[in-house]
Amino acid sequence: MAENNTRKIGLLRFPLQIQRISWRDLAASLGPILLVSVIAFWIAFHFVRPAPPDTITIASGPEGSTLRTYAERYRDILSRNDVTVEILASEGTLDNLRKLANPDVDVDVGFVQGGLAAAVDTSELVSLGSIGYVPLAIFYRSAGTLERLSELKGRRVAIGHPASGTHFLALTLLKANGIEPHGPTKLLDIGGEEAVEALLKRRIDAAFLSGDSASPANMRKLLHAHHIRMLDFTQANAYVRRFRYLNRLELPPGSFDLGANLPPKPFTLIAPTVDLIARDDLHPALSDLLIEAAREVHGRATLIQRAGEFPAPLENEFRISDDAARYYKSGKSFAYRYLPFWLASLADRALVVLVPIIIVLIPGLRLAPALYAWRIKARIYRRYGELMALERAALEPTTPEQRTDLLKRLDDFEKAVISIKMPGSFADQLYVLRLHINFVRERLTAGTAGT
Repeated sequence: MAENNTRKIGLLRFPLQIQRISWRDLAASLGPILLVSVIAFWIAFHFVRPAPPDTITIASGPEGSTLRTYAERYRDILSRNDVTVEILASEGTLDNLRKLANPDVDVDVGFVQGGLAAAVDTSELVSLGSIGYVPLAIFYRSAGTLERLSELKGRRVAIGHPASGTHFLALTLLKANGIEPHGPTKLLDIGGEEAVEALLKRRIDAAFLSGDSASPANMRKLLHAHHIRMLDFTQANAYVRRFRYLNRLELPPGSFDLGANLPPKPFTLIAPTVDLIARDDLHPALSDLLIEAAREVHGRATLIQRAGEFPAPLENEFRISDDAARYYKSGKSFAYRYLPFWLASLADRALVVLVPIIIVLIPGLRLAPALYAWRIKARIYRRYGELMALERAALEPTTPEQRTDLLKRLDDFEKAVISIKMPGSFADQLYVLRLHINFVRERLTAGTAGT
């Protein structure tokens, strides 16, 4: 008995294949989403910065100069974050600017005095901010007091070394007062201690001093010398308005020597600023580190600046970089504020990769099942259109031969429906379609019987 039942069941066996998923429809559904995601990833990687370099080069100044000292302090501060600073010696701030503007010179950032931008092409340079004033002191030998630079006409004037910012600024200011090279005024390319000694020994009549040349020791030495005076810039407001990189500074009496009360009255100077200039491809993370170092090095109060006054985003001749502007406005980003530098850099770049996933891929994957279902249902709905066409034909007056032909077409249609590859989750809709096919067949059969 059991053997007979087994045989009967065996007779009922037939190959049963259930199409669990339509790979073609799945590919068509996911394809646009994946394509948009790939484009989003490409855009993200196109704009994301690589990891910040672990070595940068700073153009400083001559050996033993204040700018060289600044660069060494930057080196010590950046080393805390495992960034190596290589210091490139130069002849001065004008030389620094020329090195930065020359793509063949391996330098990333440098100290540049205001007023020098016209000397080179600065289109690919940006400022990370001003780091301090560089007062211009003009000493002259005279029994009387001079009130204007134009009164130096016809005299022997030291204007600093050719690669220095002092030299370039002196030529600019003298030209504004009608004094130019190769005229009656003898302009000498000497500066620093050499210019101070030349003035004391009467070999020159005036000297432009700034930066290291205008050190407190040199200032006191000249102020105590007989018949040597420092020019009081009574026209300072006019200079500041005409040359936007200049600033007006007023020194109180006794600023240089309290005991001798030098100067004996309020004294006015003009001063450009020194800016931290970088190439515009400087990594944002290094930009933040450099500004942070600048705050530590230049943020203290001095005779001519208030505590916290520098660094400052003063846009004089160079545009402030976008990264520097962001730092001055909101400080370091969250990652760099609370994580070690290397880890913050990694997290910052990883975030750029996650953005397309969050914005595009995840919502797209949530939409994929609905898109996939729509494509499957669309294939069934197209069959309904064909079935409705057969039903409309059956409602019209037909001959027996025409109805037989319609029944054959309906049988072929049903075979085509049965052969549709359909995921099991949509089988109920396929069987509903077959019920409708039977409904149309019954109407055709009834019409044939009636005929």
